[in-house]
Amino acid sequence: MSDNNALYAIRHADGSVSLYIDEDYAMERGVNPATLTRVEIPRELFVSGTVQQVREYVATYLETQRTGTA
Repeated sequence: MSDNNALYAIRHADGSVSLYIDEDYAMERGVNPATLTRVEIPRELFVSGTVQQVREYVATYLETQRTGTA
């Protein structure tokens, strides 16, 4: 695994988020890599946050990208 704080994510129509550690893992799960968004996770959250906290961070990030708001 490379040394970074990024995950790959897909936000589904129902608002749920799927997280993948890398593109290869996502492709193993049948995900089209073109649908993935790379999201840099703040180091502290990546190291000590819960999966739910990371998922919420990614969902918020993806929503701001979709709406163009900060």
